[in-house]
Amino acid sequence: MKKRINRQGILRKRSAIILVIFSFIGLMLIGRLFYIQIIDHDRYVQRLYAQANGVETLYSPRGTIYDRNGKKLAFSAMVKSFYCDPQMIKGDRQVIAKALAPLLKENAEKIEKKLNADSSFVWLARLMDPEDSDKVEALLKENKWQVGFGFVHESRRYYPNGPLLANVLGFVGIDDIGLSGMEKSMESYIGGEKSQYKVITDAKGNPILRSSVNQKEPEEKRSVYLTIDENIQFYAERALDRAMASTKAQGGIIIVMDPKNGDILALCNRPTYDPNKFNEFPDDSFKNRAVVDVYEPGSTFKPIIAAAALASGSYTTDIVWTDPGAVWASGHAIRNWDDSSYGNVRMVDIIKYSLNTGCAHIGLLMGAENLTKYARAFGFGKETGIELPGEASGILFQEKDMKDIDIATMSIGQGIAVTPLQMVQAYSALANGGQMVKPHILAAIRNPDGSDYKTYHSETAGEPVDKEVADQVKDMMEKEISEGSGNKAKVPGYHMGGKTGTAQKINTISGGYLKNEHIASFCGFGPTEDPRAVCLVVLDNPRGVYYGGQVAAPVFKEVMEHIMRYLKIPVLEEKHTGGHGVDHRRNLPRVPGNDVKEFRLPNFYGSSMRDVGEWLSDAGLGFRPEGTGTADRQIPRPGVIVKKGDAVKVYFSP
Repeated sequence: MKKRINRQGILRKRSAIILVIFSFIGLMLIGRLFYIQIIDHDRYVQRLYAQANGVETLYSPRGTIYDRNGKKLAFSAMVKSFYCDPQMIKGDRQVIAKALAPLLKENAEKIEKKLNADSSFVWLARLMDPEDSDKVEALLKENKWQVGFGFVHESRRYYPNGPLLANVLGFVGIDDIGLSGMEKSMESYIGGEKSQYKVITDAKGNPILRSSVNQKEPEEKRSVYLTIDENIQFYAERALDRAMASTKAQGGIIIVMDPKNGDILALCNRPTYDPNKFNEFPDDSFKNRAVVDVYEPGSTFKPIIAAAALASGSYTTDIVWTDPGAVWASGHAIRNWDDSSYGNVRMVDIIKYSLNTGCAHIGLLMGAENLTKYARAFGFGKETGIELPGEASGILFQEKDMKDIDIATMSIGQGIAVTPLQMVQAYSALANGGQMVKPHILAAIRNPDGSDYKTYHSETAGEPVDKEVADQVKDMMEKEISEGSGNKAKVPGYHMGGKTGTAQKINTISGGYLKNEHIASFCGFGPTEDPRAVCLVVLDNPRGVYYGGQVAAPVFKEVMEHIMRYLKIPVLEEKHTGGHGVDHRRNLPRVPGNDVKEFRLPNFYGSSMRDVGEWLSDAGLGFRPEGTGTADRQIPRPGVIVKKGDAVKVYFSP
């Protein structure tokens, strides 16, 4: 009986203890619930929203850039970017890193470091190729590693032609913002947008119910159409690449423009880069030299001087001037490239044989006022206003500060600095009957529905000279190619007009000129009967032969030959071409090949001045004619061994 009473007492004690414990626990729970629901209510509500609400981002790709014919030059597509939340990753991080490394093309140790980061969000790869992101998704699913990893859709920029027109187009950064070229200058029109909205998610972060639908998409962006013709751009870039390879030049520029409306048909720069992987190239590759650089134009400026002299009444085409071999200005002598005198010459001869003495003489007759007045009328010394960033304005003398030597040097294209675009603009006046057009590269900006938002039209940049003067100079420039130092620019079946140029390279740091460094150039247009294209070729510091007539003129020929065929311009009948295709030099031996550096001089006796000039130019020799008619003697004599670059003086008599 006693044992039974003791057992009951023990049970009561134990029950009391359990009751006390549960009562204490109950009070603790009630207190905790009171704290959570009453005192700390707001904080827990915020945590609930944070866990149950996610943020989704919608992107609109950048607008497309097209050429004049609707071919895509730059476009965007949606791709995936790969991220992780290191706090949620399950599994061996080292194993995961090694598996991801070949797919992400990244070092496994770097990936593992990211997987162990003290963060809730880490980028593992941005803007992945679709095939790579698909492989990563398959890997995660196969190994059940999805938790802690995710993908975000982002806009990626593509340049289907690689380096073609790269210095004009520019590129965009990893965040889809234009950083260079037209991508930067047109950002307000074609820049992509993104919008964010909240979604209710389940425990795994998946959107539920209607929270993920019916969201407002970012607006599509406008597209930009350029005046560039992709085909002409390709022809020009290919020709420039060949010239760079053969001359070992440090840089190069080609601009092709329609002289009637100012449309830029091609604009090429070297060095260049691939905007699809711009981060692999040095910053210097991004520069659009055709717009931002300046250079001394050299003899390509001489047709401008001729036009200015005729328009101002300072000179006429009938004046016969005796070249003394040197023109003195402020105690300095201006001489011809071969240090020789060319005797009695007219303006056409001064342009045709690129006589420094003749142009200096004409410039001094014009004076500083007329010289600077017409230079500015032709657009030099100020920006053209093309729709490209960073355009330079060039450098001209101030009229009041000019001495005779300044006048003389400016007259031969030295002592001033111009941009390639200014040269093309100025030549449009000579090709277009005195009407100068403003260069432009934008054709239209169009809305997503295809309607025009803004169109760009031809603008006249002035009329520096009248049609009669422009046509007179155009005829002289045609003879420069058919009979003078620019004969390597001939395009069979067409009349072309142009001018060679060779100038010392400016030292932009300390002033003066760089020793043994030159700018070789050629600027011209054609066909002269109805010019359809102005083409400028500039080669920066070619090695070996550096004369514009030798290295830049053939590039002009190659580009213009393609353009004439591409534009389907009919070939002139042979009787109107001055005999293109006919061998004018049937009495002369074949010109030595480019690989021949030394050879014996033939006998030019009885040959015309044109035939002799063509042969010597093709052979890489200088030409110093004297007299008119047919050749009767020469220095050096026939049979003497000469080297490329030597000058030959030939005497002609009726």
